[in-house]
Amino acid sequence: MIKTTLTVDERLAPADCQTMLDVRQGVDALDRALVALLTERQGYMDAAARIKADRSKVFDRARIEDVVDKVKAAAREAGLSEAIAEPVWRTLIDRCIAYEYDSWDRTKGEA
Repeated sequence: MIKTTLTVDERLAPADCQTMLDVRQGVDALDRALVALLTERQGYMDAAARIKADRSKVFDRARIEDVVDKVKAAAREAGLSEAIAEPVWRTLIDRCIAYEYDSWDRTKGEA
């Protein structure tokens, strides 16, 4: 098992920002951290493509809804607006599924 330790660049807390430069530095620092997490998530899409024997298993509506439900619950707990969380994750899932299809095709030799 692995445990990801995420490092986010130094930044002011949102409540301490006094200028748009402060805000932008905070957003940019968080964006870089999100990229690192998304890169790891992408690795799991490669693993799923490697593990799934059948390309038709890549798209799983029940799993999509399960992920979205879990994200919405986590968002509520963390204070993140569901109006941000749900569409962001649905887009993320959509793009990850497209990536997984491509990865499946590359690893299984199908077109």
